[in-house]
Amino acid sequence: MPILLFLIDTSASMNQRTDLGTSYLDIAKGAVELFLKLRSRDPASRGDRYMLVTYDEPPYCIKAGWKENHATFMSELKNLQASGLTTLGQALRSSFDLLNLNRLISGIDNYGQGRNPFFLEPSILITITDGNKLTSTAGVQEEVICPGVAFAWTGFYGTRASRECTN
Repeated sequence: MPILLFLIDTSASMNQRTDLGTSYLDIAKGAVELFLKLRSRDPASRGDRYMLVTYDEPPYCIKAGWKENHATFMSELKNLQASGLTTLGQALRSSFDLLNLNRLISGIDNYGQGRNPFFLEPSILITITDGNKLTSTAGVQEEVICPGVAFAWTGFYGTRASRECTN
């Protein structure tokens, strides 16, 4: 029963038009609709759950969570509007937080006790963006910055505890 999380860029740059006059956001919406249509033909997709997350500020970025039905997902997809900044780092963080919350509630992850290996619920995160400059309220950025997550080796969560156990 996989979870497919669609992370859609809703920054103002997605209002750009192609040569045919279609906005980038409309193309993204069409791609998700086509994907879901083709996926529904596969018998293995019966247990799929879909989530829709945008580049808006949390908690407004979560448009359809794991409890919403297919009709709600499609309605929220059609109502997406492009405005704001390209905050990819924050959007990725919100997406992973949502997936982790789902795992915690469903009993796959036990906080402080690790993951139950006999539960298997694959998650697929599909990001659709125009790839423009990453922007935030601080200005234009050259790299993705996920708030609360350090990418340096010494900054990974749990490394301090791991070092204490080895010393």
